[in-house]
Amino acid sequence: MPKDSSIRSILIIGSGPIVIGQACEFDYAGSQAARSLREEGIVVSLINSNPATIMTDPINADYVYLKPLEKKSIVEILKAHQEAGHPIDAVLPTMGGQTALNLAIECDAAGIWKKYGVRIIGVDIKAIETTEDREKFRLKMLELGVGVCKGRTARSFLEGKEIAQEIGFPLVIRPSFTLGGTGGGFVDRPEDFDKALNNGLHASPVHEVLVEQSVMGWKEYELELLRDGAGNFIIICSIENFDPMGIHTGDSITVAPAMTLPDTLYQQMRDLAIKMMDGIGKFAGGCNVQFSVNPADDSIIAIEINPRVSRSSALASKATGYPIAKIAAKMAIGYNLDELTNPITGSTSAFFEPAIDYVIVKVPRWNFDKFPGSDRSLGLQMKSVGEAMGIGRNFQEALQKACQSLEIRRNGLGADGKELTDQEAIKYSLAHPSWNRMFHIYDAFKAGISFKTIQNLTKIDKWFLYQIEELVELEREIMQFDLEDISPALILKAKQKGYADRQLAHLLGVKESKIYDFRQEHNIRRVFKCVDTCAAEFEARTPYYYSTFNSPQLPSAGGEFPDTGALPVGELAGNESITSERKKVVILGSGPNRIGQGIEFDYSCVHGVLAAKEAGYETIMINCNPETVSTDPDIADKLYFEPVFWEHVHAIIMHEKPVGVIVQLGGQTALKMAEKLTRYGIKIIGTDYESLDLAEDRGRFSALLRDYNIPYPKFGTVRGSDEAVELSRELGFPLLVRPSYVLGGQSMKIVLNEQELEQHVVKILHDIPDNNILLDHFLENAIEAEADAICDGEDVYIIGVMEHIEPAGIHSGDSYALLPTFDLSDNVIQQIEAHTRTIAKALKTVGLINIQFAVKDEVVYIIEANPRASRTVPFICKAYQEPYVNYATKVMLGAKKVKDFDFNPVKKGYAIKIPVFSFSKFPNVNKELGPEMKSTGEGIYFIDDLEDDFFRKVYSERNLYLSR
Repeated sequence: MPKDSSIRSILIIGSGPIVIGQACEFDYAGSQAARSLREEGIVVSLINSNPATIMTDPINADYVYLKPLEKKSIVEILKAHQEAGHPIDAVLPTMGGQTALNLAIECDAAGIWKKYGVRIIGVDIKAIETTEDREKFRLKMLELGVGVCKGRTARSFLEGKEIAQEIGFPLVIRPSFTLGGTGGGFVDRPEDFDKALNNGLHASPVHEVLVEQSVMGWKEYELELLRDGAGNFIIICSIENFDPMGIHTGDSITVAPAMTLPDTLYQQMRDLAIKMMDGIGKFAGGCNVQFSVNPADDSIIAIEINPRVSRSSALASKATGYPIAKIAAKMAIGYNLDELTNPITGSTSAFFEPAIDYVIVKVPRWNFDKFPGSDRSLGLQMKSVGEAMGIGRNFQEALQKACQSLEIRRNGLGADGKELTDQEAIKYSLAHPSWNRMFHIYDAFKAGISFKTIQNLTKIDKWFLYQIEELVELEREIMQFDLEDISPALILKAKQKGYADRQLAHLLGVKESKIYDFRQEHNIRRVFKCVDTCAAEFEARTPYYYSTFNSPQLPSAGGEFPDTGALPVGELAGNESITSERKKVVILGSGPNRIGQGIEFDYSCVHGVLAAKEAGYETIMINCNPETVSTDPDIADKLYFEPVFWEHVHAIIMHEKPVGVIVQLGGQTALKMAEKLTRYGIKIIGTDYESLDLAEDRGRFSALLRDYNIPYPKFGTVRGSDEAVELSRELGFPLLVRPSYVLGGQSMKIVLNEQELEQHVVKILHDIPDNNILLDHFLENAIEAEADAICDGEDVYIIGVMEHIEPAGIHSGDSYALLPTFDLSDNVIQQIEAHTRTIAKALKTVGLINIQFAVKDEVVYIIEANPRASRTVPFICKAYQEPYVNYATKVMLGAKKVKDFDFNPVKKGYAIKIPVFSFSKFPNVNKELGPEMKSTGEGIYFIDDLEDDFFRKVYSERNLYLSR
């Protein structure tokens, strides 16, 4: 069926601020859906309260509503459109996660859609209710003949107790209508049941839970499906959880395609998934189905079905190259799969199942260190804040690349001297999974723990364990040689299994550069392969690449390769990335989301790419986060889905030969590359390394402030606890203690006495050895403010000054803040503006700069300056409706000067930045705020004046959560 011509205007509901369980994968989905609908001439309206998203940009939608995701906002939008004579015809609620689905159900129950003549497309309400209500889901599956766990729904405490008696222990509790497994958990013993049941009933918005048999230790799989209005189905890909049942899929290491699934079982699963999607409703759209398989007898049961774009949909899209959200949006307006073209090839039909000739591994990224005292065990409630994905020709290569992408100071899976050797501690970790279990499986093999013991403790499939055991055996073989007598064939074998040069250097006891030189000499170099949805059967139009190692040519019996001399990558066998003669720029992405570095930096990267394209450059994006818009193959001219890890970045730069690299948009991940890029003679576009380093080096930066007579808190730099105590007597308590070169206030703390100071300095040196530690005299009861500006080295334009509502001492990312300022005197604002201009020019800034201030007794002190895109830039862009990142990128590239822009911000009332936390995932952690950032996301809220009730409430509670 062609497009439904009665749908002319569509409302897309976003997912709101980022919380654990719902991150930027929905920005990716929403942005893709909006672009897909606009291609069809449809007027797109979009509601989302998250200012850091690309989807809420005017480049994506005709009407953007940065409003709270609640019924009242929906009514305002529908009414305004109706009164203006262009009513909204349909709502698409499947692109905004659980938040959007719940809001759509609420509006439906209140009769809002009916009142305004709005159709729900992409899903139907009945399907949502069937899948979200655990009892309806269970009964529907039984009706369809699909196996499910034994169990029933409890709507009261008494009913829950009765069901538990029937099923027996161990069992599992799953609350209805919750996100990321909130309130769910396993109960092994009767004495723990009452508390768990109570938690579950309270966590569910409808106060009901499913109490069912535990299938802990069974294997877990997911299938990602699409169905059109004619009933055509395709499976996009199968995903296998490395971790067995018992760990939330968002906290599991996942692999695509499924590695241990025999074809017979896959076909059964495929048939069941189609039957399930058909059984819950006849809508056109995407679906994610989760299954569990009993390893003893291969029986399959259905765990759940999500009739919307999910976290796994983003992963499946990036894993296969198939743009699920884009196609699902077109199907929602009536198209059938056979009427659409596959956007990757541009020549084949969208009605096909992707074939992939590589493996992807997703590894979650956790931030437990931000929540001292938190329960670090993994279970049914999701706790990870982000994820990284590795692509390789085999599981081992993809796994190592994913580990290299995490930025947790590991160079891959082991081979870096950071192994755990205590056998009892290893065994405990294997039986009680936490964020580092994967590393401890490797450590277990290395420590000589038996295969059988490892398998019994983890219940992980033997195939995966063999893969890790093989790596340990390969390392033992490598360690028998010196670099002088090792065969190139053995080094090639290690590279094909994902080993970084740093890991090989560790094993052979040499410098990383020696391994690099050895590889160049023997032509063991990265080649770049294309992700094309069809295993290279058709030509791909979308340049989306990953790196791997092909055999240069077959080695001789002695393991020597024929001497062809060092060939350019373009001439190596198997390379598919053809370089052009255009002038190019590389934009480094921000890696996996974590607290302190989230979607805001991806927003800046995407706008940097688009601006560089407008300035006539070929744009090359390097990033490893599958949730983001920056890794959508549609955004940059070329996407390299690779770790933002020196070895990979360097290989791409050597192949592409760009005019330079932009590091100031990708947060600390990209900035950390600046020093090495400079050392290797690679041009940094915009502010140079010398200036970036000057801003980070507190001693040199303070000397600069002193030269310009700009006030700053008394401070000193130390490298040990004795030195710190000595300095504290000179500076006076309270002191702010922090390491240098960190983001999100990592390891920052306010200390009140010498004992606290010593303890914290020892902790920092343990976590980050050889780091300079900064001690600042802490200005108590000061007001905090910050300014963002664009500078071209000569002129400075201040894009916005924000004032924090909470007192100084709470990290800027955790503070409520107002744009513009609300109670600073003219004198203070003049000082802020003058200091911003002076510092931006003194640091020779070319691009963006963010400066943080503390204001006390009408004097403005400088806390820090960061010559890069900050967390607040997207917020100011949205509040003032101007594309500042676009302007700043053109300044960095030298294409424009500050005075070339006609700045025209829309200033009306105030915009409040609302920090959003995920403390509910850590019930035993107090909500205490200090200089270390803990929020996972932010919202935006507009007010006309300071009499607003919401502002008054926030202002009255400004001192409530300040701790240290």
